[in-house]
Amino acid sequence: MPLDDRLFRHEAGRMVAALTRLLGVHNLGLAEDVVQEAFCRAAEVWKFRGAPDNPAAWLMATAKNCALDALRRERTARTFAPELGRHLQSEWTLAPVVEEFFGAEAIKDDLLRMMFTCCHPCLPEAAQVALILHVLCGFSVDEVAAALMNRRDAVQKRLSRAKRALAESRRLFDLGAAAEFEARVPAVRRALYLLFNEGYHGASPESAVRAELCREAMRLTAVLIDHPRGRTPATYALAALMSFNAARLPTRIDASGDLVPLYDQDRSRWDRGLIDEGLRLLTLAAVGSDVTSYHLEAAVAAAHARAATPRDTDWTQIVWLYDMLMAIRPGPVIALNRAIAVAQKDGPERGLDAIRAIDDVDRLSTYPFLPAALGELELRRGDRPAAARHFHAALALARSPVERRHYQRRINACDSAAARAARAGETRSAVIGG
Repeated sequence: MPLDDRLFRHEAGRMVAALTRLLGVHNLGLAEDVVQEAFCRAAEVWKFRGAPDNPAAWLMATAKNCALDALRRERTARTFAPELGRHLQSEWTLAPVVEEFFGAEAIKDDLLRMMFTCCHPCLPEAAQVALILHVLCGFSVDEVAAALMNRRDAVQKRLSRAKRALAESRRLFDLGAAAEFEARVPAVRRALYLLFNEGYHGASPESAVRAELCREAMRLTAVLIDHPRGRTPATYALAALMSFNAARLPTRIDASGDLVPLYDQDRSRWDRGLIDEGLRLLTLAAVGSDVTSYHLEAAVAAAHARAATPRDTDWTQIVWLYDMLMAIRPGPVIALNRAIAVAQKDGPERGLDAIRAIDDVDRLSTYPFLPAALGELELRRGDRPAAARHFHAALALARSPVERRHYQRRINACDSAAARAARAGETRSAVIGG
């Protein structure tokens, strides 16, 4: 495996989590520096020797060595995790302690502990989510901004303030604190949800679909489910939603690397194993009386997964589910998805009316799927010039070459249809005139 984004995202979070428990949350910046140093060493060594057979193990071993170097270099100038105390002061105990902290089971607990540490109650939820995406999931500041639909400078300031607040708290989360666990888990789920969506609807300039981010979100959600207190109906529902959507990943991009809309996907290629897993998780999520947004979104995804063809889709049920979703978590993206479902159920005119009725539609001013949806609905009702204008707007907002090609094809389809209509009109005029 080369030193690419997938390896970085998978390993960086694990390394930062272990190092933060070792060094103390007030030394989070040092932990990030150690991880960066390990990756820099990998880039230098692998360039000449090639990647090792087990790149993850090589990186982890390098991170341990970098951590030892940092501890020896900094231990007279810094304080570290208070519970380690004298163990970090002695060369006899320093290396064994570092080795213990990098054990596989310890790192799994550290990942969960760090997720919850990022969700400190002194931080607003947006800052908690941004921290998890940045620190544990390897998102750049630009990617965090895209995932949260915020400006880059605002996200940069939010992350800086959040890191300072964690440094001042000087305390990692205690996984044994039941009440605190319950209070913080919603923000953890929200971050994992956004991580998956960033992979599925990619805001990356390189790719419209990044399956590795989806896999990373599913892996971290499995870590949460693996903990007895994280094994809740809402978490099961989130995992179900991810499974249903991940099942469609093989068909979202065609052999030419172009986006394939849901209605044109080859459903025989959907991953049946992931769909079955989603149905199993949705059953586990049905325990109790609470209904969360994850339950409702998973139910929408299940309705698509159960439909053998687009025409078999139960749009009445999907509109009803979106109505429920708007009642508990209103927002412009949910409202747009509901409007698209209304159009499928009742026709494009009703869908356009539903889009016009969205209260805070201005929040979608940089969201390419809004003009794209308007374009599709105008095309369905026969207004090709209006459709083309909307697709041009979507093209201007596209975030990747794949998206740009898709919207350009829709513009070309509008132009071709208009040209055919014009030729047909000229022929009819000639016949009438003759």
